[in-house]
Amino acid sequence: MLRTGCRRLGVRLVCLRGGLRALDQTGPRSLTSCIDPSIGLNEEQKEFQKVAFDFAAREMAPNMAEWDQKELFPVDVMRKAAQLGFGGIYVRTDVGGSGLSRLDTSVIFEALATGCTSTTAYISIHNMCAWMIDSYGNEEQRHKFCPPLCTMEKFASYCLTEPGSGSDAASLMTSAKRQGDHYLLNGSKAFISGGGESDIYVVMCRTGGPGPKGISCVVVEKGTPGLSFGKKEKKVGWNSQPTRAVIFEDCAVPVANRIGKEGQGFLIAMKGLNGGRINVASCSLGAAHASVILTRDHLNVRKQFGEPLASNQYLQFKLADMATRLVASRLIIRNAAVALQEEREDAVALCSMAKLFATDECFAICNQALQMHGGYGYLKDYAVQQYVRDSRAHQILEGSNEVMRMLISRSLILE
Repeated sequence: MLRTGCRRLGVRLVCLRGGLRALDQTGPRSLTSCIDPSIGLNEEQKEFQKVAFDFAAREMAPNMAEWDQKELFPVDVMRKAAQLGFGGIYVRTDVGGSGLSRLDTSVIFEALATGCTSTTAYISIHNMCAWMIDSYGNEEQRHKFCPPLCTMEKFASYCLTEPGSGSDAASLMTSAKRQGDHYLLNGSKAFISGGGESDIYVVMCRTGGPGPKGISCVVVEKGTPGLSFGKKEKKVGWNSQPTRAVIFEDCAVPVANRIGKEGQGFLIAMKGLNGGRINVASCSLGAAHASVILTRDHLNVRKQFGEPLASNQYLQFKLADMATRLVASRLIIRNAAVALQEEREDAVALCSMAKLFATDECFAICNQALQMHGGYGYLKDYAVQQYVRDSRAHQILEGSNEVMRMLISRSLILE
């Protein structure tokens, strides 16, 4: 599906007052060669990237401010993205996925995030859920749940965090007691992206004793009696995707909806997060890339003291630092993506490094971009402030960056 879409679409990016739009193929290049995200990619990956950039510029960027300000969940646009293969990028093809690699996925999410970082981040979570079912579900589960997820006819949410267990995920308390051919779930999950809107909830719950070995993974479908949702959270960013608590009160879930074996849930959750960390870092990369382009063009247009800001050496050096951070972040993310795809022993540490480094550095890029826009950067007419707000969340979720440091240091000490 995605390969077919690639042949149809081409892209060029150009900065506008508050966002990005597509030009025709004959237009001038707007991407400076030293930060060109296509460098190092093979021809097929460049085609995937063109499709994603074009979709971001045509379907997402013109709407990102409205989605943010009105807190709209852009279902129709995401389903258009799914038609290009973005609903199950690294899900196997026999259940409707695109069957692409982790590196391909990172390239796609980076490009999409230039159009709307918040929406792309939700698409990345949806993809992670689909992959978990595809990888650990049995054939019946795969063929039941994955096809409508890959088309985004149905949307998915990842349910691990609880009010009392964030970084210490293994201490989760949501219980699942087996009664015949059902589990009765009781408890709640916090900060769930897509909560209340998603159709499928991949839930980590306690079927056994304390600790990670007592955790199992089940799929809870929307409409199941005993499933309810909290109020829609008011957030600084990520406003194009709703965030709510997911609540279980004697929620009866068929044992047939358990993914993997009892006690395997924590392993499944962590395996999902390894890819999720690359995904969210890639979303930060897209926000930072867009911010660098917007800043470069602003410096060329904006004049002070009779000269363009681009002639100021201090600002030139700041832009150089931003570009350097961007390229370094891209390289560490792509290196981690390859390690995860190859299932190397260092993959967990490298995914943690990529998430830690890239989300910190890319937020710093976006924040510096806002500063270099001056007062204009603080206006919602300008996209740069939205990239700042949306990318800030990435330093917290999918394991906070403090937890990433712990995982990295642990891998060094235990070697």
